[in-house]
This record gives sequence, structure tokens and C-alpha cells, in this order.
Amino acid sequence: MNLTDQALAHTNSITADSIVDPTVSIVIPVHNGGENFHRCLSSLKQFIPAAVEIIVVVDGSTDHSEQLAQEFGAKVLKFPTPGGPARARNLGASVAKGDILFFLDADVTVHADTLEQVVAVFRNQPDLAALIGSYDDAPGETNFLSQYKNLFHHYTHQTSSETASTFWGACGAIRRDIFLKVGGFDQRYRYPSVEDIELGYRLKRAGYQIRLCKNVQVKHLKCWRPSSLLKAEFFYRALPWTELLWRDRQFVNDLNLKVSSRVSLLLTYGLLIAIIAVFWWRAAIWIAIGLGCILFAINFPVYQFFQQKRGVWFACQTIVWHWLYFLYSGLAFAIGTIRYHGFVKHRISKPKLMHISEP
Repeated sequence: MNLTDQALAHTNSITADSIVDPTVSIVIPVHNGGENFHRCLSSLKQFIPAAVEIIVVVDGSTDHSEQLAQEFGAKVLKFPTPGGPARARNLGASVAKGDILFFLDADVTVHADTLEQVVAVFRNQPDLAALIGSYDDAPGETNFLSQYKNLFHHYTHQTSSETASTFWGACGAIRRDIFLKVGGFDQRYRYPSVEDIELGYRLKRAGYQIRLCKNVQVKHLKCWRPSSLLKAEFFYRALPWTELLWRDRQFVNDLNLKVSSRVSLLLTYGLLIAIIAVFWWRAAIWIAIGLGCILFAINFPVYQFFQQKRGVWFACQTIVWHWLYFLYSGLAFAIGTIRYHGFVKHRISKPKLMHISEP
């Protein structure tokens, strides 16, 4: 090895040795966490080093979530009355010491390599502002609707662009200095809603990079029932998301806003109209069949995924719920559009951000 090669090798060695892993603070908002919160904390105890800061913000809980978090050694903060995960996460971030804020929901469990993957991404990509992960393909609840919803979420993230256009509070990490700079989460969202998406839009508008890291995965433990799913999807997600889309004009071809989803929405309503028209015009049945075939073909990769994971019968059942998803998403978009342009446009022009300063 000549002198030049020796100098280069020495320089590379110094560079490699000088790279220091960023420190991480895990922030978890919880209302009444129950058994799922216990499982969340158990997974952290099993897979997260004791030196990592874990902050639990109890949001007006009436169960034993506060005591449980203390028993597991977490730093516990508490609000006497509920105010939503946005406010709770902001408080946790304001006292965190880590370079990276790693937000988790109280109903997820981490894997052995989850934290390691997060640290590696930020270490290797110094220009990256934030990352989001994915649910895994083994949801904690076994009933059909929970399996369908969580697997669909997994599929959506695993097939989307790694250049993300939004943030995700259930499994998302962000550099703390950037989080403080942009003002944290919008505290007008007093229920679990689109506060994470709104933060992502502000980050992108400010020029920051967000990456979807598909190998950063957590297990979702939530049990979905028809009433809870439709309520959350329609009132807490679709309606406020529509208003947010109009505010920021973020109609990107990604995640739930892919072109195929938009086309499917139109086809679903065309199918519904054709089925209703059959009562007056029998030939409309052929239009309905044609639209149904096109709708099925466009979404065949989704159903193929369900079939590979849970079998043919499971995949067949998902078709009904998937097409229902397009129906209520379209209805929410129409109502949300009218609400935005007619009633709430002036109220959501500026987010309500908490003034977060260094502790």
C-alpha cells in the first residue's frame, strides 16, 4: 500500500469512527391503554435497552395506565383530562432528551430490531428529517375485521413509495430539533385523527425529507369492530383528511391517495348506480357486471395479497369491505369538500401549534 492509499484508509477510518449513533427518546401517548398497553410496555422492556428514554404521557386516563407505566420504569407525565394524542405527544417531546423522537401508539408492540433499524436510518442519512414505518403482517387480534384492516394497512405501506409525503404517529420518528422548529403536532385534533398527516404536510412544505422505511415494523394489537372501524375511518380520518387535502392541496399519488384508488372510488359509485338502475332498466345489470369486473381487476393485487396471507375465503370476504371502503371514502370526500369550502376553510388555515422550547 502506497502513502496515498494509507492516508485514504486512515481518513476513512477516522470518518467511520467519528459517526456516533443518535440518541432516541420513545414517546407514547395513552388514554386507557388496558391489556394492549401492557403488551406494548412488555415488548419495550424485552427489546429496548434500559438506557433508552421512554416517556409515557397519560392523557386523562381513568384506568391503571399511569401506574403500569411507572412499574415498567418509564418517565410518566399526566394530563388530568383528555386532550388528544397531539397534545400528549407534544408534551412528551418537550421534555425528551434524545436526538430522535420515536413516536409509538399504546396499542403496538415493537420487534427485536425495530429500534436498531430506526437508529441506523438516521445515522446513515444525516439529511433525513423523519421516517415512518409499517404494521407487520401478523396483527395481534384474530377476528376478521382486525386482520383485514391491519393487513390492508401493511399492504398499503409495503407497496408505496419510500419517498413519503406524510408522517405517521403510530410508528414514526423525527429529529427533535426539527420537530421543535416546526411546532410539533396540531393540537386542534382532540381525538386520534390526522394530526400526524398534518405534521407531515408541514414538514414537506418546509422542504424536509420523510422516508417510508418498510423494514421498520410494529405489530398492531387493536381490535376492530364494524362500528368502531366505520366511526374512526369516516369521522376521525376521512372527513378531516379531506379538509386537510384542500388546505394543503396534497393530492399526491401515494398511500391511500393512489390513482388506482381514485379510479376505484368512481367505479364503485358507478357500480352502485348501475345496480339501483336495474330496478327500472334491466339491461343495466350488464353495466354493473362490467364495472364490477373492472373494479376487481384494478384491485386484484390487493386480493391476491390477502389470498396469499390468509387464504381464498378470507380474500373473498375482504372484497365487500374493500368496496365499502371506497363508498364511505367517497361520501366523506364529498361532505368534507362541502364543509371545507362552505364552513371551515377559515378555521383550519393555520394549525394550532404548541410553543415547544428546550427543557
